[in-house]
Amino acid sequence: MFNGFQQNADTVLYIVGRHERVESEVGLKIMRIAKLAFAAALSAAAAGCSTSGTSSVQSLAFGAFPRFTEPAGKLEGATLVSALNGGIIDPQVNERMDPGIRNKALQAEYEALEYTPAGQAVAWGRSGGRFSGEVVASQPYRVGSQDCRQYSHTVVAEGSPVTSLGAACRNADGSWTPLT
Repeated sequence: MFNGFQQNADTVLYIVGRHERVESEVGLKIMRIAKLAFAAALSAAAAGCSTSGTSSVQSLAFGAFPRFTEPAGKLEGATLVSALNGGIIDPQVNERMDPGIRNKALQAEYEALEYTPAGQAVAWGRSGGRFSGEVVASQPYRVGSQDCRQYSHTVVAEGSPVTSLGAACRNADGSWTPLT
């Protein structure tokens, strides 16, 4: 009789232990689902940051992005390019470039940041020349009150490509400042 009782107790403990393990596994699955739901909600909230409809915040979707209202003290031409402060060109490559070709490279950076749709390359220089390259900007985004873009600049320097990655934000005067 005692032996049967012991066997029943062992069975009950086995079932209870298995039940607790199943509850633990179910709890972990529920936590995973909750984390995924939170991530999805966070993504939806971030997607809601782009504007549409009657909101007074300007959309950062390409098309609306480069068409800012022109500021009264708008900079022009060479001043906009020089405001890039050397851009994101690799310093070792930059020092080997003559001023004219460096200016073309910086003009391409400005054009890519200010006017070009995300993913579209702005080429500069002559293919097969001593220096040439292309600049590709990503989708614009907003940081505080500034509009910014990440971008890459690939310089083919004497046959060897050198790619630099960076980001820049647009100033009220229409110039762009690379972030360091």
